[in-house]
Amino acid sequence: MTSLFAPITLRSLTIRNRVWLAPMCQYSVEKRDGVPTDWHLVHLGARAQGGFGLILTEATAVSPEGRISPEDTGLWNDEQRDAWSRITEFVHGQGAAIGVQLAHAGRKASTYRWWEGAPEGTVPADEGGWEPVAPSSEPGDGLVVPHELTTDEIAQVVRDFVDAARRADEAGFDTVEIHAAHGYLLHQFLSPLSNKRTDDYGGDLQGRSRIVVEVLDAVRAVWPQDKPVLVRLSGTDWIEGGWDIEQTTALSRTLREHGADLVDVSSGGVTQAAIPVGPGYQVPLAAEVREGAEIPTAAVGLITEPRQAQEILDAGLADAVLLARAALRDPSWPLRAAHELGVDQHDAPYPPAYWRGAWH
Repeated sequence: MTSLFAPITLRSLTIRNRVWLAPMCQYSVEKRDGVPTDWHLVHLGARAQGGFGLILTEATAVSPEGRISPEDTGLWNDEQRDAWSRITEFVHGQGAAIGVQLAHAGRKASTYRWWEGAPEGTVPADEGGWEPVAPSSEPGDGLVVPHELTTDEIAQVVRDFVDAARRADEAGFDTVEIHAAHGYLLHQFLSPLSNKRTDDYGGDLQGRSRIVVEVLDAVRAVWPQDKPVLVRLSGTDWIEGGWDIEQTTALSRTLREHGADLVDVSSGGVTQAAIPVGPGYQVPLAAEVREGAEIPTAAVGLITEPRQAQEILDAGLADAVLLARAALRDPSWPLRAAHELGVDQHDAPYPPAYWRGAWH
């Protein structure tokens, strides 16, 4: 058994291996109602068949105005909950665990979906768009000026996360991941580049991180105590004077004390930056959080080869690895990895119908 295929337990949830599917927006809700479709069933289900231990959904909005695009999934009503139930049931049938990434896009909401040939920028109201919100009236790159949230509206955002978490449990999800990365609303509060508030939700690290802690506390209060809660953070904005790894580590320590079970460490997104992209370029961020905050972490970012992934775990740099684009190219990446690493066919995550794929 390699470290890549060793199980990991968070609270009462045991995940069969440490190769996880990263959240990736599909922009494929054609009715613009937030309800996941057959596309999402096949997309996520195929990766469960392909051997991933934990399947994480795309950023799933906690309110209609929290969507990145009109074509995003949501979890703000029961119709969406019931559609997700079909997907969680199928994923569980393949032996995988599944979590939903709960998100609010903030000032990056109401944008055109990323699609070749599609327009860029904010979707206007006459095309089905809406007014974005943010901690401050600071627009994102190429986007409209957002509405600055009042304290009452911030409280409503927290309640929206709570309601979505309740529905996630009812839909059969094994975990929820609070999305506080990639320049979306919670990250907008964290970063000094986007948060210019002077009240209790701005200023120093404690003020800027207040909403993230409030969301975690509120979600943890309604989420079953035996199920884990994950948090995704951007380890750095890659810009001097922005959010950085020292603040990420300090916040992660606080999140651990408030009941978070693992931090999924990515980077960037609040504004354009010069990012030193390369194989495993974000792994050192996950390693620093893991050591400094004493909390399990997952690493993501150009992790593409089985031995590379195994070396990250063997070196103690992270507790799990997340695959994104590599998983789009190869839905059965874990099965290929097991084959290449010489994992015994009885320990590899093959579904019965794919059993012959384990034979040399």
